[in-house]
Amino acid sequence: MSSSLPEVVVEFDRTIQTAGPLREAAYRLIGVASCLVETAGERWVCRLQPSGNEGARILGSEGLRQRFIDLVTDENLREKVSVETDGIRNVILALAFGALAEQGDNNTTG
Repeated sequence: MSSSLPEVVVEFDRTIQTAGPLREAAYRLIGVASCLVETAGERWVCRLQPSGNEGARILGSEGLRQRFIDLVTDENLREKVSVETDGIRNVILALAFGALAEQGDNNTTG
């Protein structure tokens, strides 16, 4: 579907911003816009092409730009929390699966 809204370009510094959150944010925009993430020197260039549907028209170009930046910020925080809680999550999973394995052993010996 052709869109009457112009392409929106958002750039990020590659020395600060990783690609993962950009891809995740682009995925979360599906239905409102398509996103092409490219590199240009030390920059990530994100080209947002609005889908032309009502959601895209309601957001408008500036709203789409802001929504994408908000989603990237959210994904950056999710990535940070994931890294910081990885050890704790692994311990919880080990305890949970250990308890399930023990419970299964008790059920088969009884």
